[in-house]
Amino acid sequence: MELTGDGASSVPRRALGRALRELRTEARMTLEGAAGALGWSRHKVWRAESGVGPARGVDVRVMCELYEARTRLTSALVALAGETGAKGWWLAYGGAIPDWFDLYAGLEAAAGRLREYQDVLVPALLQTREYATVACRHRPDGEREGVVGARLARQSLLRRRSPAPPRLAVVLSEAVLMRVVGDPATMAGQLRQLLAVGRLPHVSVRVLPLAAGPHRGAVAGAFVLLDFPPGNRGEPEAPVVYQESLSGALYLDRPKELAAYERVWASLDTLALDRDQSAQLIGKALDELDLDEC
Repeated sequence: MELTGDGASSVPRRALGRALRELRTEARMTLEGAAGALGWSRHKVWRAESGVGPARGVDVRVMCELYEARTRLTSALVALAGETGAKGWWLAYGGAIPDWFDLYAGLEAAAGRLREYQDVLVPALLQTREYATVACRHRPDGEREGVVGARLARQSLLRRRSPAPPRLAVVLSEAVLMRVVGDPATMAGQLRQLLAVGRLPHVSVRVLPLAAGPHRGAVAGAFVLLDFPPGNRGEPEAPVVYQESLSGALYLDRPKELAAYERVWASLDTLALDRDQSAQLIGKALDELDLDEC
């Protein structure tokens, strides 16, 4: 998603539009029906759902009331409307938009292709429950189960039938295979999961060996490149780069930023082992685990 004509990031606009469209659908209302109930033109409702321009919080609140959205969701969407004119976008977990409103999950589900580089942990879409539970142990006890459950629920998109699942290309640093998360049994289950999911025709799991030496990914850190299918106007929506940190999530959509991460991905793609070689290395890591201690 590139910057819109007014220079603002399209990421919050698109997330808001998707949420409003889903609420209208759940309320079993057509565009025309919603427009009539709101006293608006059909085009105004369409613009709100398409993320064409900045949204007003007062308009979003009225739409949420019509669709009988929950109070917490209404508050989140009104807060999101305030971000639709922002030039760039950083979503802080402790900010006005609550953590439970997972904006990235909506982008992920809409993508036609996902390219992910991870240098520390297995990507969330490929994690087992046991691995995810350990990986999320920094979360408060009351949140951990919900976060793990949401993470596992997201994985269904890799096996969905309609629409077709996104193509997923993952490059893992070899260090991810060597870093034991949980006990050896947990890690063994995770490595088996990587091998199983990597056999899906639309999924590629490749390993970047430590022997490759310094590379651009070491500077960029973990990231996801999301590419999208054609939108309502028949043209593909521009990509977005997503990065997480302890305190928030960064959405990058400026052309120069996208070009920089495309170069990083091209470098990783060149240095990584092919699928068969990667599967062999994952199998080797599995064989080297000391499961007798479990």
